[in-house]
Amino acid sequence: MRIARFSIDGNVAFGVVEGEPSGQDGPVIDIIKGHPFAEFERSGQKVPLSKVRLLPPVLPNKVVAIGRNYAEHAAELGNQVPDVPVVFFKPSTSVIGPGDPVVYPSFSSEVHHEAELAVVIGRMCREVPRERVKDVILGYTCGNDITARDAQQREKQWARAKGFDTSCPLGPWVETDIDLTRAGDLGIMCTVNGEQRQLGRTSEMVRPIEDLIVHITEAMTLLPGDVVLTGTPAGVGPLSVGDEVAVTIEGIGTLTNKVIKRG
Repeated sequence: MRIARFSIDGNVAFGVVEGEPSGQDGPVIDIIKGHPFAEFERSGQKVPLSKVRLLPPVLPNKVVAIGRNYAEHAAELGNQVPDVPVVFFKPSTSVIGPGDPVVYPSFSSEVHHEAELAVVIGRMCREVPRERVKDVILGYTCGNDITARDAQQREKQWARAKGFDTSCPLGPWVETDIDLTRAGDLGIMCTVNGEQRQLGRTSEMVRPIEDLIVHITEAMTLLPGDVVLTGTPAGVGPLSVGDEVAVTIEGIGTLTNKVIKRG
């Protein structure tokens, strides 16, 4: 199912998205009682998707991201595939939802898009064995690891370059009906103003999702709602103020955001 977090009339709730955009009446959201990290019930109270504002599908305590997990992307930036996964963080303050603006940071003149499959953690976990990884995943969503490339190269540390406010769009919802096998071979596309920039498949990842979760949880506890960004295919490139960037992942949906100038 597709679980969305949304606001309507000043209230925030989770709901299950039903129907397709091509349907006669369009999609609706069936508001749930409770939250998606435990057993919940559908209320039967439905509202049109067009009448709500979609929010980031989760509010992660932390976003744990993986660098250079696609060989062609590593190569396009002049890097080697590392012997072990490159792990970095994006703070919770970097997270925005579908339709929210990406604010161009004042300290950069070269901001890039990076389309990524985002894994949403469903339960608290630590030292997860490979065969149990499937049990700790709630589902998957689209992510965009917006990066101030010049700052990344200049500062060497990635905290500011990848952690600035609005640098982590997520959405439009969490798809829970994708299993690990299917998640390992999904198409990923990024367009800017309708022009294709990135096109790849998660099967191109150097290290699959299972290996990433095992590696991360050897060191730290993941909490319900935490997000793991799994790396980006080749084709990353610059964004300018006014651009509309869209990440589409097979079986999930499309995450769209517009780049604006800081006011």
